[in-house]
Amino acid sequence: MKLATLKDGARDGQLVVVSRDLTRCLRSENPQTMQAAMDNWMSAAPELARLSDRLHSDTEVGATFDPKQCEAPLPRAYQWADASAFVNHMELVRKARGAEMPPEFWTEPLMYQGASDDFIGPCDPIELASENWGIDFESEVAVITGDVPMGSNPEECEPHIRLLMLVNDVSLRGLVPRELAKGFGFFQSKPATAFSPVALTPDELGEAWQDGKVHLPLETRLNGKVFGQPNAGVDMTFNFFQLVAHAVKSRNLRAGAIVGSGTVSNVDRSVGSSCLAERRMLETISDGKPTTPFMSFGDRVRIEMFNESGSSLFGAIDQQVQPYRK
Repeated sequence: MKLATLKDGARDGQLVVVSRDLTRCLRSENPQTMQAAMDNWMSAAPELARLSDRLHSDTEVGATFDPKQCEAPLPRAYQWADASAFVNHMELVRKARGAEMPPEFWTEPLMYQGASDDFIGPCDPIELASENWGIDFESEVAVITGDVPMGSNPEECEPHIRLLMLVNDVSLRGLVPRELAKGFGFFQSKPATAFSPVALTPDELGEAWQDGKVHLPLETRLNGKVFGQPNAGVDMTFNFFQLVAHAVKSRNLRAGAIVGSGTVSNVDRSVGSSCLAERRMLETISDGKPTTPFMSFGDRVRIEMFNESGSSLFGAIDQQVQPYRK
């Protein structure tokens, strides 16, 4: 089934079940929010499935689904941990600045804890105070988990993955170096994250969901032109089961925790990239300097994934960069 959260004036929005073709939706009265569904998944899932069945058995049922009215599926979350599962991407980062690749990057996931109190909707603008901060998009896939006990191995983590969604993990590349130099990681350089209009259960992906990976291209368009279409199931060094297991090595994950894949990246350069930084790294390696600029006010990024028949699975993250004004 496919789920979304509509803006209704309340902080956590209104949970709805969405039709597979993303045209109609039905409100869920119990549970009313996505977090409530995550907290009580064993009882909530059958009720949401019933609404989904009703939506698909009667084309007259439901209201028009408008992604512009969506919050993030989880407007705020108790946990947002983002990884760098596509080690090819990290290898480029190191190579572009002439640094060696630590061998442990290939055997243990890299992960940071992001800010989860202020996600933005899939069509909300990216509002920032300065376009000189090196504004970049990062197209990713993420999972939402149920309660995952500390110390769970990858096989034990598999049944705890409830939903999947797409991510735009906005990054401010100009602020990254000073933050990392302090040795405490990202904060100012990672503004509000956006997620796809719809989160879906793994079964909605059919055979594309295999081995804890989504085996479909993730398309990113910049100002209407295709920027990249790397396959999210190719060159993913650590699958989602492994990423969740990494996150619970020394703590529990609670229901509604979000774990991201990091920037989707393929060794095959012909499929393009999922962020501007990677394109700039490739230019630096090839030509000695980058020529692709970071985003400016007025630029628009669109992130979407399609099934084999060409239908949009999650809906699109479609955002314009705008100046922030108090």
